[in-house]
Amino acid sequence: MMLDVRMVETARPPRFHRLRMLAEPWLYMSPTLILIGLFIFVPMMIGISYAFQNIQLLNPLDSGWVGLDNFREMFDDRRFFKALGHTANWTLTSLGLQFFLGLGLALLLNREFPLRRWVQALVFLPWAVPAFLSGLTWSWLLNPVIGILPHWMTALHLISEPYNILSDPQLALYGPVIANVWFGIPFFAITLLAALQSIPKDLYEAASMDGASSWQQFRRVTLPFLAPMIAITVMLRTIWIANFADLIVVMTDGGPAGSTSILSSYIFTTAYRKLDFGYASAMAVFLLILMTCYALVLLRIRHQMLK
Repeated sequence: MMLDVRMVETARPPRFHRLRMLAEPWLYMSPTLILIGLFIFVPMMIGISYAFQNIQLLNPLDSGWVGLDNFREMFDDRRFFKALGHTANWTLTSLGLQFFLGLGLALLLNREFPLRRWVQALVFLPWAVPAFLSGLTWSWLLNPVIGILPHWMTALHLISEPYNILSDPQLALYGPVIANVWFGIPFFAITLLAALQSIPKDLYEAASMDGASSWQQFRRVTLPFLAPMIAITVMLRTIWIANFADLIVVMTDGGPAGSTSILSSYIFTTAYRKLDFGYASAMAVFLLILMTCYALVLLRIRHQMLK
């Protein structure tokens, strides 16, 4: 019987074995791919199709295919361009502060010092706090009646008197930015610390023996090893921040006078308060294209770094 089985196996053409080897991994991945398709790609395709339709729940009789009308309305909408400018300010300011503070913490935690593990736990704590709770807490801290931050800023002569900066159109956006920086620093600290710990110690010893200073070691050894990780983390965090409307909605709800409205919060307001899913989908498609182009550029840069 064993001989017959072996004869059947050897009788099968090599092409059959190649096809089986190619199909086998896809067979194992098929449950995951089906779930990803059902819960990510199918809703995304439906959302993209909404961008070319007039879907207003308050006016259900006036629905149907409108082509590019939603996009024409978007480019004529002053609030859209205002939100786009706020999105750039919100994203770049939050990202820059998160990255440099996270890199500093990663460099600090990569060294041995007393109570290092306790400091690590405290640094990573904000990442475990829900965004809604973070926004609510920072709203209270910035309130001059129950919070301490306005009084500290007055003592440091940053503002003339204690007041809630979330009510100031010129400064309101920086309230959520502060909360977002506090919330996002652990992401860079965790990922960059992992990358730092993977750098061979022999390189630092060799550089030290050659007389390299600490700054030269950082510039010649640390940064080249961190560069690919920096590229991917900056890309991911940029996309997350640009789409991160939770803190904005909780702390300011886009106000005062639209001074803190970013694209993601404007999309949320348009879809779930004005119930205009067609126009909201058009703005979401624009944001998707923008972030996709950005991601492709950064992935190209990362590919060049790895060569």
